Amino acid sequence: MLKITNLSKTYAGSSVKSVDNLSLELKQGEIFGFLGPNGAGKSTTIKSIVGILPPDEGIIEINGYNLKTDPLNAKMSMGYVPDNHAVYERLTGREFVNYVADLYGVSKEERETIANYYVEKFKLTAAFDKQIKSYSHGMKQKITLISALVHSPKLWVLDEPLVGLDPQSAYQVKKYMKEHAKKGNTVFFSSHIIDMVEKLCDRVAIILGGKLQGVYDLKNLPEGKNLEQIFLETIGEEEVDESDI
Repeated sequence: MLKITNLSKTYAGSSVKSVDNLSLELKQGEIFGFLGPNGAGKSTTIKSIVGILPPDEGIIEINGYNLKTDPLNAKMSMGYVPDNHAVYERLTGREFVNYVADLYGVSKEERETIANYYVEKFKLTAAFDKQIKSYSHGMKQKITLISALVHSPKLWVLDEPLVGLDPQSAYQVKKYMKEHAKKGNTVFFSSHIIDMVEKLCDRVAIILGGKLQGVYDLKNLPEGKNLEQIFLETIGEEEVDESDI
């Protein structure tokens, strides 16, 4: 569903690679977590996957489509939730979702079915026809989530999706991530909430200094280790005692 081969990216004016020769392959029907400290290269990787940042080197394939040579089909297969809920605030929630649905060629009937389902679940019914500029941070995040799902993408990419959400909404997002994967789709997301990642994901990758440090099957972790211990040891905590965490 997502295949990254030897991805590298260096920002202008820097001699250090933000992402350095990273390769990953995500399976159909899995939830895949992406962990790393601030500045590790998570957001750069995600922005390269969704086409915001062109990589300096490497190949990105989404649902079998090469992002460089066939960007339209690659992006049609993907839904993206950024970490800054980028929306057109003068539009109403309904207008924004319809705008995104138009970009993806979603029929009127299908978009209404999908939007109404998530609007009700996220308790946005009263706000759906109000301008987004009147929304709270969490409401803007919810409308971004809805717009990313309106075309039923094969790959759902989320960058820190639970930031600003209340516990009930966060629960709903996790539920929909599971539902999306159960339909044979793939979910790829970054997060700093390690406990949530461990409970939700099938596999997890850890990145540090732009380099992939490892990919872990959460059903088959090294004996005596949990994900938090592995993560802390990977980023430089020399000794991690489970009793301390």
